[in-house]
Amino acid sequence: MIAVPPDCSPANDVIAFLARQAGGPPLETHISLLFVGADTVWKLKKPVRLPFLDFTCIDDRRRFLERELALNGPAAPGMYRDVVPLLRRADGAVVFGDTGSAEPPAAIDWVLRMARVAADDFLDAMAAAGRLDPPTLDALADAVASYHAHCALAQVDISQSMRAVTNGNARSARHAGLPEAAVADWENSVQAMLDALAEWQTGRARAGFVRRAHGDLHLGNVCLWRGKPVPFDALEFDERMASIDLGYDVAFLLMDLDQRVGRAAANRVLNRYVARRGDADFTRALPPYLSQRAMVLAHVRATRGHPDLSRQYFDAALSYLRPAPPIVAAIGGLQGSGKSTLARALAPSLGRAPGALILRSDEIRKRLHGAAPEQHLPAYAYTDAASAAVFASMAEAAGQVTAGGHAVIADATFIDPAHRHAIAAAARAAQVPFVGIWLDAPVPVLEARIAARSGDASDATPAVLRASAQAPTIPPPTWHRLDATDPALLTRTADLVRAVLSLPRQPC
Repeated sequence: MIAVPPDCSPANDVIAFLARQAGGPPLETHISLLFVGADTVWKLKKPVRLPFLDFTCIDDRRRFLERELALNGPAAPGMYRDVVPLLRRADGAVVFGDTGSAEPPAAIDWVLRMARVAADDFLDAMAAAGRLDPPTLDALADAVASYHAHCALAQVDISQSMRAVTNGNARSARHAGLPEAAVADWENSVQAMLDALAEWQTGRARAGFVRRAHGDLHLGNVCLWRGKPVPFDALEFDERMASIDLGYDVAFLLMDLDQRVGRAAANRVLNRYVARRGDADFTRALPPYLSQRAMVLAHVRATRGHPDLSRQYFDAALSYLRPAPPIVAAIGGLQGSGKSTLARALAPSLGRAPGALILRSDEIRKRLHGAAPEQHLPAYAYTDAASAAVFASMAEAAGQVTAGGHAVIADATFIDPAHRHAIAAAARAAQVPFVGIWLDAPVPVLEARIAARSGDASDATPAVLRASAQAPTIPPPTWHRLDATDPALLTRTADLVRAVLSLPRQPC
């Protein structure tokens, strides 16, 4: 059995009893012991006192286990079962008590009972095994978007709260032995960024984006449950630490994906999340939010004796603060020309981490009609008035996001000159560069691509394509025209676009 420090050890007979139930010794975290059985996991909180929590009292351990059950049960039905008392019989043996009893007189501790999840179904393990494919990443973003939609509003001074997070991160970094001068520079830089965002953060709170969120949303706290990604183990012991901007909540996941899997994975989840939630404006705060989350892992890894990982995350915390110029790149062309494919290939290397926000007209249209991206919409969603609303929303978001310093790729047919004018005007208003890219391919090629589609946000059919192709569409001469006939040329096309945009090629 693992060694547990004497000053924070549960009773030895309690540990022995739960180990017998599980058929082996527990897994240990800094605040809990997890006894993993064949189909059940028992979670026992250690009676520890740390700077940010106090579990020394049995009543508090029970209360926080029940809070953990209440927080996580709705998001993962069936995974979290109940909180069970541990009793000592007259003969001294430890046994489970009756969960229906309001206050068992002889409770000596409490455990949270959960269903077992296969070890390789946790998303950090899936990332290590290279199993986070695009459908899983999309499902992950959908799960987080749904989770956030059900989070309760929180009334906190978010600016003051983030200041406390910065100060706490810096203290922990120094205590972990990270370089003092570099930590001081990091602290000053992050706080300056947050100070500049103070008014914006207040507006975010008024708009309902500050909520009682997950609080610890990294890959290790998401698993496959009944075939779908599900967030679990939400932070239960400190309401202030979990009452945050939803953008700060999702930033932990984006940072973790960026560092464990790659920029392309983080970019995909960013874009899918925004497509579902419509919250494009949180990109404004990504530099300090990503940096804060990376710094958490930098000092945690240092404290746990992993200097190489600590260095990786510390370097990442610094790199997220480095500026990258925003830009609006519009990709147009007939249906099936490869606009979305090119946008997704280009986005990870455009602008600051984790890459450009893709504003896809098809996804905006679906969201405005309360539909999932892959859900088919009826004809009334494609009237001129409906399309005008879509492109107005796109232009507004493009201006908002680039004004906040983040790059944008606008993905639409842009057949209508008014739509091209609107997106270019948004870039001018934000005082950022604009680049238009037009993809060309023969209509028969486009028809074949559209006919082969499945599970895509576009509702275009070959008939819709033929109707669009009837009217001659000549993009402005300032737009760069690219031949998109051969999809195998995608990588070279992306390289060409990077050259057009004068961007260095970055690893994804």
